[in-house]
Amino acid sequence: MKTAELIGQLRVDPGRPARLAKRDPGDRLGLVDKQSSATHLAELVAELALLHNRLRAEARRSLLLVLQGLDASGKDGTISHVFTGVNPQGCSVHSFKAPVGAELAHDYLWRVHAACPARGEIGIFNRSHYEDAVTVRVNALAPKNVWKRRPAHICEFERMLTDEGTTVLKVFLNVSPEEQRKRLQERLANPEKAWKFRREDLDTRSRFDEYMSAYDDVLTETSTDWAPWHIVPADHNWVRNFAVAELLVGALRAIDPQLPAPDPELKGVRIS
Repeated sequence: MKTAELIGQLRVDPGRPARLAKRDPGDRLGLVDKQSSATHLAELVAELALLHNRLRAEARRSLLLVLQGLDASGKDGTISHVFTGVNPQGCSVHSFKAPVGAELAHDYLWRVHAACPARGEIGIFNRSHYEDAVTVRVNALAPKNVWKRRPAHICEFERMLTDEGTTVLKVFLNVSPEEQRKRLQERLANPEKAWKFRREDLDTRSRFDEYMSAYDDVLTETSTDWAPWHIVPADHNWVRNFAVAELLVGALRAIDPQLPAPDPELKGVRIS
């Protein structure tokens, strides 16, 4: 499958419903097997590193990857596998949890804007401003008249980022309830991963359908021409990693960052 075809398959077309219930979390996207996709993933990771280097050198535009998904959908794993070859300089990861301190004294997008990537950088949001539209809604942390208007705020916020030179790539990792249960159970049984589990995760797990319904509404409302959503099947880690890498490389190819011209005064200089 070509990159353009993959993006078209995963994209939530602006003005059309997301229809999460109609999208198969176990979809293999036409990939033959794990081994062959690993070879292609390695090629994508190498190209991602190259394009990131050019983005840093150009220092005019930036890329923001917004990763959303329920617990155990694979946000951490995606970052560690897809960005394995990227220079840590010029790349940052932020995770937005419940606001505290000064964050509570400002609007909900204040801390988000401050974490957006500078020109020449790739920024990754492992959970993002969408928590303020979905989690706040599901857990009734604010009245309906507050969370109901937030998708419109977010659309205009992302329009501003785009107008100012940041490409916003939004990815929802779509995991099935069965696969989530399996992963959470494995996490609890693994001493190296059990620390990630909190008692609140059990409540979130019990409200799977409520979260998916909220996400379905919010993804539909906030998939725009300037920042569309992409729904990636996440039951198979290797499919998930491949798809996100394709989306990232596709976004950077579209940016097409250019290396600055070398200093003409250095032409012909020989280092002794």
